[in-house]
Amino acid sequence: MKRILLLLLAVLLVQPVFGQDGKTLKRKVAIGRFTNETQYAKGLFYDRDNDPMRKQALDLLSAKLASSGKFLLLERDGLEELVAEAGEGMQKIGADYIILGSITKFGRKVEGDQRIFSQTKTQTVEAGVSIRLVDVSSGLIIYSDEASGYAETSAKTTLGIGGTAGYDATLSDKAISAALSQLVENIINKCMDKPWRGYLLAIDDGNYVIGGGASQGIAAGDTFGLYKKGKVVTNPQTGIKIELPGKRIGSLTVLATMGDTPETEISLCSYEGESVDMNDLLNYYLMEK
Repeated sequence: MKRILLLLLAVLLVQPVFGQDGKTLKRKVAIGRFTNETQYAKGLFYDRDNDPMRKQALDLLSAKLASSGKFLLLERDGLEELVAEAGEGMQKIGADYIILGSITKFGRKVEGDQRIFSQTKTQTVEAGVSIRLVDVSSGLIIYSDEASGYAETSAKTTLGIGGTAGYDATLSDKAISAALSQLVENIINKCMDKPWRGYLLAIDDGNYVIGGGASQGIAAGDTFGLYKKGKVVTNPQTGIKIELPGKRIGSLTVLATMGDTPETEISLCSYEGESVDMNDLLNYYLMEK
């Protein structure tokens, strides 16, 4: 009996921490850009927007984040211009976090080992990737790191018998994927460390309309705390503006969700608490209860 209790305790200790009713509310993430900063395969007519290596990295990162089941990935045109803006410009993105990435290193080499009766040919690719994670609400970079990945393939012939190693285009995918794999877990942890936050969009006929819906994990019956934003102060050492913790003024209960896409989804809620200034809804936010 004691052994069974210990096993049950061990299972409970390794269970992930979720939001209400065992659900995880997905964070909205926009991959702002992924550039190729290397000189590999850049000829006279190089087109930065159609760089195949840049697209490889972008697709691989999107796939890895999507497979975690913790994010809604958003596509945003002109995102670099919005990132360059301050405050209100960042809020227009509609995401919780922005990922900015670049391929900083890429190299391919072929080595051969010639012996009396055999020959070995090895292709090796090394890729370096740099990532920055920006918190949209503050505009601050909350995570920055880089990693390198390797991939290789070999072919051996003995007395003229065996496989041959031609140019392997998949090695670049594998090397970039290996580099990204070292960073993705940290990206996920940084995004999930901060409590989920939503926003009040409108008050209409007694219904309180919030952003987000079913695809984000919101469902009828969910309850959120409504907070009034805290005062914004400036750190004299860094010049960075810091928002002080907000004050909880009431509770929102989801009545129904609607919308066709993650960008257009909304939820209708009932509300109990202090009065809300309808002319200053940007001064409020909601968090998991």
